[in-house]
Amino acid sequence: ALPISIRDTLKEMNVAHPDIHDISRAIIQIRQSKLPDPALIGNAGSFFKNPETEADTWQRLSELHPGMPHFPLPDGRVKIPAGWLIEQCGWKGFREGDTGCYDKQALVLVNYGNATGRDIYELSEKIMKSVFEKFGVELEREVNVVKE
Repeated sequence: ALPISIRDTLKEMNVAHPDIHDISRAIIQIRQSKLPDPALIGNAGSFFKNPETEADTWQRLSELHPGMPHFPLPDGRVKIPAGWLIEQCGWKGFREGDTGCYDKQALVLVNYGNATGRDIYELSEKIMKSVFEKFGVELEREVNVVKE
């Protein structure tokens, strides 16, 4: 799926000459389309940071996975969308008991009911391991983990 752009969202909202408030509404609409409503499905939003790799690592990965999205950084390193890596490992939409990976955004881990913090943590460990095994890239959690 192609990323949803602010420009496209403003067009759908029939806004030809957006002001700051229109842009804000468009961003909120985009985010709401990607994230579950926490009142309905427990989640912590984006669970993993987008990893940054050295240029040579990126070169190797891009040869193995043509079309891999990336963002060049000013220091020569390359940022890779964690959601793409997770999705390529088959996690998007995955559910195990009351934990899972949101079906609209692989970066979001969800609690469908009675999952514990440990359940979510263990799912994140499995995801991190599979991304490392497939791509050689280490994911880092964006959330703060509080020990029980």
